[in-house]
Amino acid sequence: MRADHPTPPGGAVPGLLDTRALDEAVERLADRLRRLPESRLRQGAAGEGVRLARRLAALARRIEGVGPDPAELPAIGVFAVGDQLAVTGHDLSRALRDLGDAPEAREALAEALGLLRAAREL
Repeated sequence: MRADHPTPPGGAVPGLLDTRALDEAVERLADRLRRLPESRLRQGAAGEGVRLARRLAALARRIEGVGPDPAELPAIGVFAVGDQLAVTGHDLSRALRDLGDAPEAREALAEALGLLRAAREL
């Protein structure tokens, strides 16, 4: 199985980190942001979503060994925040799978899941 393909629904592949929990949490939160009314997005949910997307992107860059991004992930509008979160979350998932089942990948996965759990209030 190629590392750029998601973990199969039937279970984990030996040697690859199982990122299904991350993928599912990202999709749940992204879908919630996509369904929020404009008023709720403008009251802070969009800003929180962008901050979370930035943290996930920074985590992906860190585990890829790229370092900090000089151009911060831009806020492209309140109606796009769900998509931004989905893209950055799935990019992180792919980067984690590329690392395999290494300790630093497991630590980064736990960190990402913690960030997503903390953001459930969006």
